[in-house]
Amino acid sequence: LANTDYSFGFDTAISVATDGLDRVRTTGMSHHRVMVVEIMGRGAGWLTLHAGVAGAADAILIPEIPYDIEKVAEKIKADKAAGKDFSIVAVAEGAKSLDGKQVVSKIIEDSADSIRLGGVGAIVADQLEKLTGSEARATTLGHIQRGGTPTSRDRILSARYGYAAVELCMKGGFGRMVALQGDEIVNVPLEDVIGQKTKNIDPNGELVTLAKAMG
Repeated sequence: LANTDYSFGFDTAISVATDGLDRVRTTGMSHHRVMVVEIMGRGAGWLTLHAGVAGAADAILIPEIPYDIEKVAEKIKADKAAGKDFSIVAVAEGAKSLDGKQVVSKIIEDSADSIRLGGVGAIVADQLEKLTGSEARATTLGHIQRGGTPTSRDRILSARYGYAAVELCMKGGFGRMVALQGDEIVNVPLEDVIGQKTKNIDPNGELVTLAKAMG
């Protein structure tokens, strides 16, 4: 969402996705497999990047950086040659290969948002199995990330947003959205938020640089 650092629910979704990566690690280690976890997020890779770093994924595939499956396979084979016989790959549902195409699960014609992404995890797992010679499995977290018990950070952020929104209404500040910038609650015009204003990851940003430095 444009013009805010975080939406409430983001921290909870990261926690669920990180837990998913941690859990498939057990199977990957015991069966010497490549475990691919598909994470929601449509055309932005924030959830996948954050969860991938937190969950120590060996490769993180996000829409903002088109991936070369050959290079992903090379990374996995290099790790295997170094003695690591399993791999964890975090892949965003909107991840794009070098040809720029996203995997579409279905199209709903009468919907304002007709394209439904999904299925890239299974395709990546199949490709990596063929390229690396290691058995690969794909898991799609899907809407599991959108439910359950919210983290304390999300609960506090929701309360802060709610309070700020009521205060804004009492002052007649309609047509605006409360937002978090840094650690401060602010408000921004709705026209700066709505429409095709998706906030995407900077491929040269700090967290991407950190992920690359971690390998």
